[in-house]
Amino acid sequence: MGEFPAITHVALTVSDLGRSVPWYEKLFGSKPVLDEDTGPFHHVVWLLGQTLVGIHQFPDPASGGPFNERRIGLDHLAFACANRAELVEWETRLNDLGILNGGIVDASYGSGLSFRDPDNIALEFFAPPG
Repeated sequence: MGEFPAITHVALTVSDLGRSVPWYEKLFGSKPVLDEDTGPFHHVVWLLGQTLVGIHQFPDPASGGPFNERRIGLDHLAFACANRAELVEWETRLNDLGILNGGIVDASYGSGLSFRDPDNIALEFFAPPG
């Protein structure tokens, strides 16, 4: 057996594709590569590098409350940046898009820039230290 495989895709459940698709299009700066109603759920997917990032909407959601990382399950999704300078560029872009963020936070293990999507799902840009 080889190394542990890379992540191929991530799927986030949202409450309203009509609200979330335009938001993610602005964030990613691109149109989705897939928009399909499968029956059990409708998903819209973007290709970011070699990873697919999708958002799903179910016709029968389990709860109507906003995302809370303190519940069991996903805490946050982080996008890799090469360095802190790239984080500064993303902070500027988020501000230009009107996306609230927590500013860049530096720690011994790296630097992060946290923000949330329309359903309060925690997202982050992250750069290694140095």
